[in-house]
Order: sequence, then C-alpha cells, then structure tokens
Amino acid sequence: MPRTLRVLVAKLGLDAHTIGVTVLARALRDAGMEVIYSGLRQTPEMVANTAIQEDVDVVGLSSLSGAHMKHFPQVVELLAAKGAGEKLVIGGGVIPDEDVSALKEKGMAEIFTMGTDTRDVVKYLDTWWADGDGAP
Repeated sequence: MPRTLRVLVAKLGLDAHTIGVTVLARALRDAGMEVIYSGLRQTPEMVANTAIQEDVDVVGLSSLSGAHMKHFPQVVELLAAKGAGEKLVIGGGVIPDEDVSALKEKGMAEIFTMGTDTRDVVKYLDTWWADGDGAP
C-alpha cells in the first residue's frame, strides 16, 4: 500500500487569522492526506524543526500579515541548512501578484493567492506526489 502524503500547515509570526488555513487543512485531509497543523505564532525555526520531526513531505505556509517575503524564504533556507531541502514548500494567503515570482526564486514551489479554490491546491499536491517528485 502506498504511503500517504504528509503535509504540515503552518502560520508564521503574529498572524492570527485561522479560517483559511483551517479550511485548507480540512480539504487536504478530506482528499486523503495526513495533515499536521502547527498552530499559531510559529517562527520559521519552529516550522522547519516541526517539518523534520514530523517527517512531512510538504510544508504549507500561510500568511495574511504581510511578512511572507521574510518568513517564507527563511523556512526554505532553514530546511536546506538542516538537510531537509527536498521537502516541497508552498505558500498562500494575501500575497501580492508581484511577490509571487520573487518567492519562487527564493525556493517556494508554488504560491496560492487569496480566493484559490482548495481543489486546486489538492490537485497540485496530488499531481506532484503522483509524478514521483515527492513519493518514496
């Protein structure tokens, strides 16, 4: 039996808006993924450590506070520094279109902006997993 995709969803910094990340976590769970939610007020170091401790395949970062340009790349850098750079790191929330390409250049695999249908996120992860990019 194939292994289930494991996804960590995390809220960084002082961002306390939980509705979007909760809806996404439920959609991923309903699609058959194992979801770990880190809780609020996480630092990039805490998220990277949790991703490694929980042996997740994907790290999903949520930002509605405007700190995405600082926090998202820090998580990518910390994962790489800790030998876990193979983890897929995606982000979402209130991300201006002009920041998307800069975030991808800094190692983010994909950015999902406000209003993205959760089915699109599920499809992206399912495709990545099925293509063998992340499957063992």
